[in-house]
Amino acid sequence: TLHEETVNDEGKVIAVPVRDEEGRPVESQEAVEARDLLIAELGALPAMPSAIDILTHRFGHEAIAEVTGRTRRVLALPAAGGGTRHAVSNRPPSANLSEAAAFMDGTKPILIFSTAGGTGRSYHADTACANQARRVHYLLEPGWRADVAIQGLGRTHRTRQASAPLFRPVTTDVKGERRFIATIARRLDSLGAITRGQRDGQASMGDDALFRAEDNLESPHALSALRLMYLSIHNDHVPGWSERRFSAATGLVLSDSEGGLKDSLPPMPQFLNRLLALPIDEQNDLFCHFQERVDAVIQAAKDAGVYNQGVEAIVADSLTVAARHPGPAGTEIVEIARRDALKPFTSEAALDAVRLARDARGTADLLVNASSGRPAVALPAPSAVRDDGSLERRIRLRRPNDASIVTESQLAQSHWQSAPPDRWRALWDAEVADLPSHRERTFHLATGMLLRAWHLLPDDNLRIRRLATDDGERLIGRVLEPEEAVRLRRMADDSVAFELPAEDVVRAVRERHARFPLANGWELVRRLVLGRARVELRGPGRHDIAGLKRLGAETEIVAWQTVVFADEPRVLERVLARHPLRPDAPDTH
Repeated sequence: TLHEETVNDEGKVIAVPVRDEEGRPVESQEAVEARDLLIAELGALPAMPSAIDILTHRFGHEAIAEVTGRTRRVLALPAAGGGTRHAVSNRPPSANLSEAAAFMDGTKPILIFSTAGGTGRSYHADTACANQARRVHYLLEPGWRADVAIQGLGRTHRTRQASAPLFRPVTTDVKGERRFIATIARRLDSLGAITRGQRDGQASMGDDALFRAEDNLESPHALSALRLMYLSIHNDHVPGWSERRFSAATGLVLSDSEGGLKDSLPPMPQFLNRLLALPIDEQNDLFCHFQERVDAVIQAAKDAGVYNQGVEAIVADSLTVAARHPGPAGTEIVEIARRDALKPFTSEAALDAVRLARDARGTADLLVNASSGRPAVALPAPSAVRDDGSLERRIRLRRPNDASIVTESQLAQSHWQSAPPDRWRALWDAEVADLPSHRERTFHLATGMLLRAWHLLPDDNLRIRRLATDDGERLIGRVLEPEEAVRLRRMADDSVAFELPAEDVVRAVRERHARFPLANGWELVRRLVLGRARVELRGPGRHDIAGLKRLGAETEIVAWQTVVFADEPRVLERVLARHPLRPDAPDTH
């Protein structure tokens, strides 16, 4: 319809339709020509087959059992003169029964079923059917309804099966498509263990589940990340996305009448739906910024030990019970001796990781510490989120047998420097060759009536672990740090001495910022000196320096003051022999 601009009674310019003398709307000839040209171009496009037709034409209808609601389908048949011809084939009402039977009997190795075939039938590797091959279930076009998708997944995973299926969700690289998969991930997350899978290894961060935690975009972590995303846009911390551009593109308003961030921000479903309306490159860019914050929030929860990962299995080459001690409120403190085969990160694997990171346009480099001469590789790590919603970039320093995460600013201020590949490889291979074949250590597990003693356990590292010893005993409980294990033992028996191996004290101070008071009023604390975490003995006076140096302690002038360090376990052991730990609970915060 042709429109023309006019001014209304309020002085605003508006567009009104043009009418002829009889009051009928006048067509815009330019718009009519554009419409006819678009129809002509659409008619010239080749027909787009459905996903079912693509699969049927690719593998042949003789190999595919189709259990859908279709009464007609297009088949690719051999032509008389060679080549392929397409023909419409009618399907009788009984086709679904015969097709399902053909798949279960093994006559047709591939099964395609839709919503119509996802109710009342079983397609699992039933021990009573001929086809007992492991099912590989591809979830294609799940739709909006998560309950229907869950019901479809249950068709291939049932009791009395020869093997469990492999689920493979199929998506494109369009980030907005996560809107569809997120509802299914949320429903599966409510089922518990099916999404968490089984984790092998005490410190494993891997996930063999169908969906990762990041896929559930309606979890508390994702909702927290969304608020941080809104805060970042409001504070102009998202490159290329000012608040004005974001509001214009999505129609979502973030600021209140006074210019501050609104208390009631758009919810997750509305954000994802508006994301789908953006051009592909824009929605991918905006979703990547959001995903970075989801990863950062989840990583922060994992680092703090408050992320719920279900019951994790501790697996090692050897697990034996070294000692048992009574704990408070019906608990038991079990000391476990663990032996693991060391699998060093080879130089070839490190170079491959650097290569992959650079291909993905990530930060990666070969490093050597100018102070210690140790080699490392710098790889991308999940960013940390500041209070204002902006991201703090972090780097994972991977070494032959360990790894740590530092910020970009910390790395720049440290002694780590880029190194040529030949020097780096020589140092790396030499360190790998010096590593022992196995590592032995002990840890403590609180078992028994944990709920009754839950308020007595530490507030961090809340994960529940399970293990099976070499003797076949199965244990489940919470892993405790050495000082926490001694503290709980003293609650049950105050005659227990507060004694810890010097190695455990050094590790707790360096890695977990624990503070240990000594009986004479001194204190063991962590101090960062030139990027290196050291164990400082705080409290000695000038008359104590000579005696501590005879025990092996080191002194340095830091900020114009003498600081005493007891970094080596053998040195700290001598210090603790003269000045034992005070039986107070160490401050790990």
